[in-house]
Amino acid sequence: MADDLGDEWWENQPAAASSPEPSGGEEGGDPEMTPQDTAPAPEPANKTRQVTVTPTECFLTQPKETKEEARKTRKWKKKKISDILAKSEPKPGSPGDLQQLVKDHYSGSRSVIELEELNLPDSCFLKANDLTHSLSSYLKEICPKWVKLRKTHGEKKSVLMLILCSSAVRALELIRSLTAFKGDAKVMKLFAKHIKVQEQVKLLEKRVIHLGVGTPGRIKELVKQDGLNLNPLKFLVFDWNWRDQKLRRMMDIPEIRKEVFELLDMGVFSLCKSESLKLGLF
Repeated sequence: MADDLGDEWWENQPAAASSPEPSGGEEGGDPEMTPQDTAPAPEPANKTRQVTVTPTECFLTQPKETKEEARKTRKWKKKKISDILAKSEPKPGSPGDLQQLVKDHYSGSRSVIELEELNLPDSCFLKANDLTHSLSSYLKEICPKWVKLRKTHGEKKSVLMLILCSSAVRALELIRSLTAFKGDAKVMKLFAKHIKVQEQVKLLEKRVIHLGVGTPGRIKELVKQDGLNLNPLKFLVFDWNWRDQKLRRMMDIPEIRKEVFELLDMGVFSLCKSESLKLGLF
């Protein structure tokens, strides 16, 4: 009875209860290997590092390349801007340029007939600068009889020649470049910077001035205050072709252009039509 129960009990036990045989015991496997040793081994660490090192190296070298490229780009942009500036240099001014500006300025406030009356005769224009002249050489060309003319000038509160420019700094530059032309002529600064208009009026009343260099705003104010008489004026020269740091010519600046036309309205147009005044574009 006991033997039958024992056999029955053993027969009913699951087969998994038996101890597993070591893996590969007969095929050269290691008899001391545990189940943990049989798990798939991870890939070698150097392979993982090799995969991550490559993008890391690219990432580290990339900023250097970017900076170099940025510097090259900046240099290229500067060169491109300079090329543009070189191409945008002004062409020599011509009488037609001034005539067109006159039409554009007065077209909204004058009738067709009045605009026709503002057309200046070709005879009132002197030869324009072709950008090869200095100021002295240009004035010598348009006014070859300057020495004789200044010797006969004796009227106070007037000048024989006016040079219009955009700023006081530019006026000083032009005055310094007049040395070869002016000779013994008296030259006066006609701008507002550091000089009061009353002082200029008194100076014009006391001395005979042959040549004035300044801005249209101050010259216009002197005419208004009866400190400067335009009737004896023989030459009115525009500093036409010179450009400032922003590449603006004198007539490209709205405030200056407005003051120029206000000055022209004070008698310059009538003097030009009577051919007693000549206009030059330097």
